[in-house]
Amino acid sequence: MTGGTEVDELFDMDGDTLREECGVFGILGHEDASALAALGLHALQHRGQEAAGIVTFDNDQFRAERHLGLVGDHFSDADTIGRLTGRAAVGHVRYSTTGETILRNVQPLFAELDGGGIAVCHNGNFTNALTLRRQLIRDGAICQSTSDSEVVLQLVARSRKNKIVDRFIEAITQMEGAYSLVALTSKKLIGARDPLGIRPLVLGDLNGAPILASETCALDIIGAKFIREVENGEVIVCTSTGIQSFFPFGKQQARPCIFEYIYFSRPDSVLSGRSVYDVRREMGKQLARETSVEADVIVPVPDSGVPAAIGYSQESGIPFELGIIRNHYVGRTFIEPTQQIRALGVKMKHSANRSQIEGKRVVLVDDSLVRGTTSVKIVQMIREAGAKEVHFRLASPPIRYSDYYGIDTPVREKLLAAKYSLEEMCAYIGADSLAFLSVDGMYKSMGYDGRDNENPQFTDHGFTGDYPTPLTDLSEDQEFISAPRLVEVG
Repeated sequence: MTGGTEVDELFDMDGDTLREECGVFGILGHEDASALAALGLHALQHRGQEAAGIVTFDNDQFRAERHLGLVGDHFSDADTIGRLTGRAAVGHVRYSTTGETILRNVQPLFAELDGGGIAVCHNGNFTNALTLRRQLIRDGAICQSTSDSEVVLQLVARSRKNKIVDRFIEAITQMEGAYSLVALTSKKLIGARDPLGIRPLVLGDLNGAPILASETCALDIIGAKFIREVENGEVIVCTSTGIQSFFPFGKQQARPCIFEYIYFSRPDSVLSGRSVYDVRREMGKQLARETSVEADVIVPVPDSGVPAAIGYSQESGIPFELGIIRNHYVGRTFIEPTQQIRALGVKMKHSANRSQIEGKRVVLVDDSLVRGTTSVKIVQMIREAGAKEVHFRLASPPIRYSDYYGIDTPVREKLLAAKYSLEEMCAYIGADSLAFLSVDGMYKSMGYDGRDNENPQFTDHGFTGDYPTPLTDLSEDQEFISAPRLVEVG
């Protein structure tokens, strides 16, 4: 897992947020496949900002463009799209939780097999990938990346099955953890979702062309029709003659990741029939029911806290105001981060709207609390703007456990809620009061009476420590992980 440094925590506002690993997109049988893939990835940009890539097939050969940086920086011009010819495409946006941020790790990953080429995109994290990778290398495999996703290609290549779909299925049945996969061959678009459906994947259609994507917002941007969610444990195969489904894991109860609703998915997406925006607003309402406080104004921490703050305001009757204004156009390398500038880091991305804060009792609403370093700066900024009181409310339970399924969380020792009591956390961030949404309240916001502790409805390990799959790699020694690696310097 990647963790933040002191510079990240003080200067980079996003160093104190959760980050999702990736977004995936695939389309088959459309003359504008590469352009549509670029648009789909643009809609999924929130899922990963480190790198983007697209692979197409033009009935003769595969074509690839992979770059570090944002989708719009590399896939917005006619020349690039023009090079990516073909009626089929898969694409990927990446935030790395496994493997360094280097070009050879940028997906889609591609391999030539005896039956033809295959390009693979992966969202999630395999919890046994290091163990399998070590064995593959001992058996003679030559790995070209440090990404856990390459293990899938290696296993597909070693399969003795005759059909590519059977080889693909044999490979993923050896994997543990959370994943949504989209793969492209010369004739097929293949999608797969882990047995519990931890990571999301949806099926869409654009004038007869099937589409696979991480979220419905990627369908909306290109005017595609939402067909359904890919089921947990389903392998879906799209060809020019139709769509076929396989269920190699058998039927299991789905446990999608609760953080897709709390933070990762775009508010305009729909997951399992639920509007993400409506769920977040309902979490804010439930938070108000559980943690009411006398105040004059509800202020969201933008942008993630906005829907919950609206719900909190609606339930409490306390006015909602944009007491913090976010600057969307400042990156972490905007200016040399000297000590003096690092001290101003918060104000580079967030500014207090003094007219809505001064002399008032303020309730700050955010989606979650990770390290707490950003919250310290936000509370300080609100106090400096003249707030009489500052009450902090979080629209999710305390995060006490690390993630191993594709979310970049710090080691447990750096999670604020894993180290301190509620009173100690409140003192640390400098608020007059601090409160979180309860676990049962979170489930009530999803339409349940509470958490079913015998058969939990969602994957919620960050709050409960209930990891739903084996964590094989955690039991392995660190010899392989710490082995010397190639560092690309130019």
